[in-house]
Amino acid sequence: MTAAARRVRAVRLGPRSVAALCLVSAIGVVAFGWPLLAGSGSGLAHSQDAPWLFAALLPLLLAVVVATVADAGLDAKAIAMLGVLAAAGAALRPLGAGTAGIEPMFFLMVLSGRVLGPGFGFVLGSVAMFASALLTGGVGPWMPFQMLSMGWVAMGAGLLPGPDRLRGRRELALLAGYGAVASVGYGLVMNLQGWPYIGGLASGVSFVPGDPLAANLARYLAYCLATSLGWDLPRAVVTVVLTSTLGGTVLKALRRATRRAAFEAPVAFADPAGPPGRPSGPARP
Repeated sequence: MTAAARRVRAVRLGPRSVAALCLVSAIGVVAFGWPLLAGSGSGLAHSQDAPWLFAALLPLLLAVVVATVADAGLDAKAIAMLGVLAAAGAALRPLGAGTAGIEPMFFLMVLSGRVLGPGFGFVLGSVAMFASALLTGGVGPWMPFQMLSMGWVAMGAGLLPGPDRLRGRRELALLAGYGAVASVGYGLVMNLQGWPYIGGLASGVSFVPGDPLAANLARYLAYCLATSLGWDLPRAVVTVVLTSTLGGTVLKALRRATRRAAFEAPVAFADPAGPPGRPSGPARP
């Protein structure tokens, strides 16, 4: 394999970045799953303030992760690419406005995470969702949860096997399959954010504080089937179709841009005036 064909990541995950990602992911699991994880005797299981506490905590954690990953290797060229891709993702989201699950943003996040790695993918997914929320007016307590979920989607694509050797139809099939699972998974995870405190639900689908895990899990699955599956499945279909038809072209463009940007190449500046006591002239290699 030539050097040009070798995969280059915009963000290298160092120990601090990995620790920050693991920490925010662990807390994110608790933030999403507290209704199912809290024991019947705990105060959390009966607290109506828990979703709001997590909504206030997650933006701080996401900011720490972004700062940690950026400090580990997000240079000016990587930031420029991050801005372009985040803007493109934010612009794609309003095209369907979530109508019947038509959300083309997902396929771009999956392909970008695949090419640029899990660290860049997590930051991109979070920033793109934040930008799209500002663009569409979808700012609310659910926004940090959306940012975290989209960060997971793009990060997961960067963790898929064979980034350096898998190409062509096999890679597109892998990405399309992952995109379908991630699209449905995104909807299932986001349902956990609002399900516990949505009032007026039928007793068969509503969260009951302190009930056993099996009972609440059955109600949650019934809630997903009754409310969001009609959006999650079309989102998966759109992601698969776009990945299968446009994925090859987009992957080539992303890889070509990454190679030309040479994120890992050291930057050296030559002094045009030359050393003291010598006439100025062109810098020598």
